[in-house]
Amino acid sequence: MLKSLKNPKFKAIPTSLTVEEFNEFILPHLSKGKRGPKTKIPLYKIFSYILALLYTGMQWHMIPIVRGNNGSLEIHYTRIFRHFDKWANDGSFNKIFENSVLELARKKMLDLSILHGDGTTHSAKKGGDNLGYSGHKHFKGEKIVAIVDRNVNIIAPFKIAPGNKHESPLFPDAFESLKGIARMLKISLNNCIMSLDSAYDSFKNRKLIFNAGMKPNIKENPRNRKGLKRGRKRIFDQKIYEERFQTVERAFAWEDKFKRLLVRFEFKSINHFAMKLLGYTMINLRHFVT
Repeated sequence: MLKSLKNPKFKAIPTSLTVEEFNEFILPHLSKGKRGPKTKIPLYKIFSYILALLYTGMQWHMIPIVRGNNGSLEIHYTRIFRHFDKWANDGSFNKIFENSVLELARKKMLDLSILHGDGTTHSAKKGGDNLGYSGHKHFKGEKIVAIVDRNVNIIAPFKIAPGNKHESPLFPDAFESLKGIARMLKISLNNCIMSLDSAYDSFKNRKLIFNAGMKPNIKENPRNRKGLKRGRKRIFDQKIYEERFQTVERAFAWEDKFKRLLVRFEFKSINHFAMKLLGYTMINLRHFVT
Protein backbone atom coordinates (compact mmCIF):
# COMPACT_ATOMS: atom_id res chain seq x y z
CA MET A 1 0.00 0.00 0.00
CA LEU A 2 2.77 2.45 0.90
CA LYS A 3 4.51 1.68 -2.36
CA SER A 4 1.46 2.59 -4.42
CA LEU A 5 1.00 5.86 -2.51
CA LYS A 6 4.58 6.95 -3.09
CA ASN A 7 4.79 5.98 -6.74
CA PRO A 8 1.78 6.94 -8.90
CA LYS A 9 2.62 4.38 -11.57
CA PHE A 10 1.58 1.61 -9.18
CA LYS A 11 -1.99 2.90 -8.71
CA ALA A 12 -4.77 0.36 -9.06
CA ILE A 13 -6.21 -0.10 -12.54
CA PRO A 14 -9.86 1.09 -12.61
CA THR A 15 -12.53 -1.21 -14.01
CA SER A 16 -15.44 1.23 -13.89
CA LEU A 17 -16.09 4.97 -14.11
CA THR A 18 -18.40 7.36 -12.34
CA VAL A 19 -20.82 9.54 -14.32
CA GLU A 20 -18.55 12.55 -13.80
CA GLU A 21 -15.46 10.67 -14.99
CA PHE A 22 -17.35 9.32 -18.01
CA ASN A 23 -18.53 12.81 -18.95
CA GLU A 24 -14.99 14.18 -18.66
CA PHE A 25 -12.86 11.52 -20.33
CA ILE A 26 -15.18 9.43 -22.52
CA LEU A 27 -18.39 11.16 -23.64
CA PRO A 28 -16.81 13.99 -25.70
CA HIS A 29 -15.11 11.41 -27.95
CA LEU A 30 -18.02 9.00 -28.55
CA SER A 31 -19.95 9.38 -31.79
CA LYS A 32 -23.68 10.01 -31.47
CA GLY A 33 -26.29 8.97 -34.00
CA LYS A 34 -27.64 11.81 -36.15
CA ARG A 35 -30.76 9.95 -37.24
CA GLY A 36 -33.43 7.91 -35.57
CA PRO A 37 -34.67 7.94 -31.98
CA LYS A 38 -32.34 8.56 -29.07
CA THR A 39 -31.26 5.69 -26.86
CA LYS A 40 -33.68 4.86 -24.06
CA ILE A 41 -30.85 4.71 -21.52
CA PRO A 42 -27.89 7.10 -21.13
CA LEU A 43 -24.65 6.36 -23.00
CA TYR A 44 -22.99 6.10 -19.61
CA LYS A 45 -24.93 2.92 -18.85
CA ILE A 46 -24.14 1.41 -22.25
CA PHE A 47 -20.45 2.16 -21.80
CA SER A 48 -20.54 0.72 -18.27
CA TYR A 49 -21.99 -2.54 -19.62
CA ILE A 50 -19.11 -2.70 -22.13
CA LEU A 51 -16.58 -2.10 -19.32
CA ALA A 52 -18.19 -4.89 -17.28
CA LEU A 53 -17.83 -7.27 -20.24
CA LEU A 54 -14.20 -6.19 -20.74
CA TYR A 55 -13.34 -6.78 -17.09
CA THR A 56 -15.14 -10.07 -16.50
CA GLY A 57 -14.64 -11.66 -19.92
CA MET A 58 -18.29 -12.77 -20.12
CA GLN A 59 -20.11 -13.24 -23.40
CA TRP A 60 -22.41 -10.54 -24.74
CA HIS A 61 -25.61 -12.40 -23.92
CA MET A 62 -24.47 -12.84 -20.30
CA ILE A 63 -24.24 -9.12 -19.49
CA PRO A 64 -26.23 -8.52 -16.26
CA ILE A 65 -28.67 -5.96 -17.65
CA VAL A 66 -30.90 -4.16 -15.17
CA ARG A 67 -34.65 -4.82 -15.37
CA GLY A 68 -37.22 -2.05 -15.21
CA ASN A 69 -40.33 -1.81 -13.03
CA ASN A 70 -42.30 -3.90 -15.53
CA GLY A 71 -39.72 -6.71 -15.35
CA SER A 72 -38.32 -6.22 -18.86
CA LEU A 73 -34.66 -5.52 -19.63
CA GLU A 74 -33.82 -1.84 -19.94
CA ILE A 75 -31.83 -2.65 -23.13
CA HIS A 76 -31.13 -5.80 -25.14
CA TYR A 77 -27.54 -7.02 -25.28
CA THR A 78 -27.54 -6.80 -29.09
CA ARG A 79 -28.14 -3.04 -28.82
CA ILE A 80 -25.08 -2.77 -26.55
CA PHE A 81 -23.02 -4.69 -29.11
CA ARG A 82 -24.23 -2.44 -31.93
CA HIS A 83 -23.02 0.63 -30.05
CA PHE A 84 -19.69 -1.05 -29.37
CA ASP A 85 -19.32 -2.13 -33.00
CA LYS A 86 -20.12 1.38 -34.24
CA TRP A 87 -17.62 3.02 -31.85
CA ALA A 88 -14.95 0.46 -32.80
CA ASN A 89 -15.34 1.10 -36.51
CA ASP A 90 -15.76 4.90 -36.52
CA GLY A 91 -12.61 5.54 -34.46
CA SER A 92 -14.28 6.58 -31.20
CA PHE A 93 -12.13 4.23 -29.11
CA ASN A 94 -9.02 5.56 -30.86
CA LYS A 95 -9.99 9.10 -29.88
CA ILE A 96 -10.65 8.03 -26.29
CA PHE A 97 -7.21 6.44 -26.07
CA GLU A 98 -5.46 9.42 -27.66
CA ASN A 99 -7.21 11.72 -25.20
CA SER A 100 -5.90 9.65 -22.27
CA VAL A 101 -2.34 10.16 -23.55
CA LEU A 102 -3.07 13.87 -24.04
CA GLU A 103 -4.30 14.15 -20.44
CA LEU A 104 -1.11 12.52 -19.21
CA ALA A 105 0.92 15.05 -21.19
CA ARG A 106 -1.10 17.98 -19.84
CA LYS A 107 -0.53 16.82 -16.26
CA LYS A 108 3.17 16.22 -17.04
CA MET A 109 2.92 12.55 -16.10
CA LEU A 110 4.74 11.24 -19.18
CA ASP A 111 8.41 10.28 -18.99
CA LEU A 112 9.55 9.94 -22.59
CA SER A 113 13.27 9.93 -21.85
CA ILE A 114 13.22 6.15 -22.36
CA LEU A 115 10.54 4.28 -24.31
CA HIS A 116 10.17 0.51 -24.24
CA GLY A 117 8.50 -1.50 -26.99
CA ASP A 118 7.46 -5.12 -27.24
CA GLY A 119 4.86 -7.40 -28.76
CA THR A 120 2.26 -9.66 -27.21
CA THR A 121 0.23 -12.49 -28.79
CA HIS A 122 -3.25 -13.72 -27.85
CA SER A 123 -5.02 -16.83 -29.07
CA ALA A 124 -8.31 -16.68 -30.96
CA LYS A 125 -10.70 -19.47 -29.96
CA LYS A 126 -13.55 -18.57 -32.32
CA GLY A 127 -11.59 -17.85 -35.48
CA GLY A 128 -11.89 -14.62 -37.43
CA ASP A 129 -9.82 -12.37 -39.67
CA ASN A 130 -6.18 -11.29 -39.38
CA LEU A 131 -5.05 -14.52 -37.69
CA GLY A 132 -1.97 -16.69 -38.05
CA TYR A 133 -0.43 -19.71 -36.35
CA SER A 134 2.37 -18.81 -33.93
CA GLY A 135 4.97 -21.56 -33.90
CA HIS A 136 6.50 -20.09 -30.76
CA LYS A 137 3.24 -19.91 -28.80
CA HIS A 138 1.70 -22.99 -30.48
CA PHE A 139 -1.70 -21.46 -31.18
CA LYS A 140 -3.50 -19.45 -33.82
CA GLY A 141 -3.91 -15.84 -32.84
CA GLU A 142 -3.08 -12.20 -33.26
CA LYS A 143 -0.28 -9.99 -31.97
CA ILE A 144 0.12 -6.32 -31.17
CA VAL A 145 3.21 -4.15 -30.74
CA ALA A 146 2.93 -1.57 -27.94
CA ILE A 147 5.23 1.26 -26.83
CA VAL A 148 5.32 2.30 -23.16
CA ASP A 149 7.03 5.13 -21.28
CA ARG A 150 8.99 4.83 -18.03
CA ASN A 151 5.87 5.46 -15.93
CA VAL A 152 4.09 2.46 -17.48
CA ASN A 153 1.79 4.63 -19.58
CA ILE A 154 0.92 3.10 -22.94
CA ILE A 155 1.77 5.59 -25.66
CA ALA A 156 1.24 3.83 -28.99
CA PRO A 157 -0.51 0.44 -29.25
CA PHE A 158 -1.30 0.85 -32.91
CA LYS A 159 0.06 -2.18 -34.77
CA ILE A 160 -1.87 -5.43 -35.00
CA ALA A 161 -0.89 -8.43 -37.14
CA PRO A 162 -1.47 -12.18 -37.44
CA GLY A 163 0.30 -14.30 -34.85
CA ASN A 164 2.71 -15.82 -37.40
CA LYS A 165 4.23 -12.43 -38.28
CA HIS A 166 7.69 -11.61 -36.93
CA GLU A 167 7.79 -8.52 -34.77
CA SER A 168 10.72 -6.80 -36.47
CA PRO A 169 8.87 -5.87 -39.71
CA LEU A 170 5.95 -4.61 -37.61
CA PHE A 171 8.04 -2.00 -35.81
CA PRO A 172 8.10 0.66 -38.59
CA ASP A 173 4.30 1.03 -38.55
CA ALA A 174 4.22 1.10 -34.74
CA PHE A 175 7.00 3.69 -34.79
CA GLU A 176 5.02 5.86 -37.20
CA SER A 177 2.13 5.74 -34.75
CA LEU A 178 4.48 6.87 -31.99
CA LYS A 179 5.61 9.84 -34.08
CA GLY A 180 1.97 10.65 -34.80
CA ILE A 181 1.23 10.73 -31.07
CA ALA A 182 4.28 12.99 -30.56
CA ARG A 183 2.98 15.40 -33.20
CA MET A 184 -0.44 15.42 -31.54
CA LEU A 185 1.16 16.22 -28.17
CA LYS A 186 3.47 18.78 -29.83
CA ILE A 187 6.52 17.26 -28.17
CA SER A 188 9.94 16.34 -29.52
CA LEU A 189 11.39 12.84 -29.44
CA ASN A 190 14.95 14.08 -29.96
CA ASN A 191 17.51 12.30 -27.76
CA CYS A 192 14.85 9.91 -26.41
CA ILE A 193 16.01 6.31 -26.05
CA MET A 194 14.05 3.56 -27.80
CA SER A 195 14.68 0.27 -25.98
CA LEU A 196 13.77 -3.01 -27.70
CA ASP A 197 14.68 -6.67 -27.37
CA SER A 198 16.73 -8.68 -29.86
CA ALA A 199 13.67 -9.53 -32.00
CA TYR A 200 13.79 -5.95 -33.35
CA ASP A 201 17.51 -5.96 -34.12
CA SER A 202 17.80 -4.90 -37.75
CA PHE A 203 19.54 -2.20 -39.76
CA LYS A 204 16.21 -0.78 -40.93
CA ASN A 205 14.80 -0.40 -37.41
CA ARG A 206 17.97 1.18 -36.09
CA LYS A 207 18.03 3.63 -39.00
CA LEU A 208 14.41 4.61 -38.41
CA ILE A 209 15.17 5.41 -34.79
CA PHE A 210 18.34 7.37 -35.66
CA ASN A 211 16.55 9.37 -38.38
CA ALA A 212 13.92 10.43 -35.83
CA GLY A 213 16.66 11.90 -33.62
CA MET A 214 16.31 9.11 -31.07
CA LYS A 215 18.85 6.65 -29.72
CA PRO A 216 18.28 2.91 -30.19
CA ASN A 217 19.00 0.60 -27.29
CA ILE A 218 18.42 -2.77 -28.94
CA LYS A 219 19.89 -5.99 -27.69
CA GLU A 220 21.95 -7.49 -30.49
CA ASN A 221 20.66 -10.72 -32.00
CA PRO A 222 23.55 -13.19 -32.53
CA ARG A 223 21.58 -15.11 -35.19
CA ASN A 224 23.61 -18.30 -34.62
CA ARG A 225 26.94 -16.55 -35.24
CA LYS A 226 29.95 -18.31 -33.78
CA GLY A 227 31.93 -15.07 -33.55
CA LEU A 228 31.32 -11.37 -33.08
CA LYS A 229 29.59 -9.40 -35.80
CA ARG A 230 31.93 -7.36 -37.97
CA GLY A 231 31.94 -3.58 -37.77
CA ARG A 232 31.57 -1.07 -34.99
CA LYS A 233 29.99 -2.33 -31.80
CA ARG A 234 26.36 -1.27 -31.34
CA ILE A 235 25.41 1.03 -28.48
CA PHE A 236 23.62 -0.97 -25.81
CA ASP A 237 22.99 -0.31 -22.10
CA GLN A 238 22.00 -3.41 -20.15
CA LYS A 239 20.54 -1.40 -17.25
CA ILE A 240 18.16 0.45 -19.58
CA TYR A 241 17.19 -2.82 -21.22
CA GLU A 242 16.35 -4.37 -17.83
CA GLU A 243 13.82 -1.59 -17.21
CA ARG A 244 11.49 -3.30 -19.68
CA PHE A 245 10.47 -5.77 -16.96
CA GLN A 246 9.19 -2.84 -14.88
CA THR A 247 7.56 -1.05 -17.81
CA VAL A 248 6.28 -2.81 -20.91
CA GLU A 249 6.09 -6.26 -19.30
CA ARG A 250 4.25 -4.74 -16.33
CA ALA A 251 1.81 -3.06 -18.73
CA PHE A 252 1.09 -6.41 -20.39
CA ALA A 253 0.53 -7.95 -16.94
CA TRP A 254 -1.92 -5.17 -16.09
CA GLU A 255 -3.66 -5.83 -19.38
CA ASP A 256 -4.45 -9.35 -18.19
CA LYS A 257 -6.67 -7.84 -15.49
CA PHE A 258 -9.26 -7.43 -18.23
CA LYS A 259 -10.31 -11.02 -18.87
CA ARG A 260 -11.79 -10.24 -22.28
CA LEU A 261 -8.25 -9.53 -23.52
CA LEU A 262 -6.77 -12.89 -22.45
CA VAL A 263 -8.39 -14.65 -25.42
CA ARG A 264 -9.75 -13.07 -28.58
CA PHE A 265 -13.46 -13.89 -28.95
CA GLU A 266 -14.30 -11.11 -31.41
CA PHE A 267 -14.55 -12.34 -35.00
CA LYS A 268 -13.35 -9.02 -36.41
CA SER A 269 -9.85 -7.92 -35.45
CA ILE A 270 -10.93 -4.27 -35.31
CA ASN A 271 -13.38 -5.13 -32.52
CA HIS A 272 -10.71 -6.94 -30.53
CA PHE A 273 -8.37 -4.01 -31.08
CA ALA A 274 -11.08 -1.71 -29.74
CA MET A 275 -11.21 -3.85 -26.60
CA LYS A 276 -7.44 -3.49 -26.36
CA LEU A 277 -7.65 0.28 -26.72
CA LEU A 278 -10.30 0.44 -24.02
CA GLY A 279 -8.15 -1.63 -21.65
CA TYR A 280 -5.09 0.53 -22.38
CA THR A 281 -7.17 3.66 -21.83
CA MET A 282 -8.19 2.44 -18.37
CA ILE A 283 -4.53 1.77 -17.56
CA ASN A 284 -3.67 5.34 -18.54
CA LEU A 285 -6.64 6.78 -16.64
CA ARG A 286 -5.54 5.21 -13.35
CA HIS A 287 -3.95 8.57 -12.49
CA PHE A 288 -7.22 10.48 -12.80
CA VAL A 289 -10.04 8.20 -11.62
CA THR A 290 -10.76 6.55 -8.29
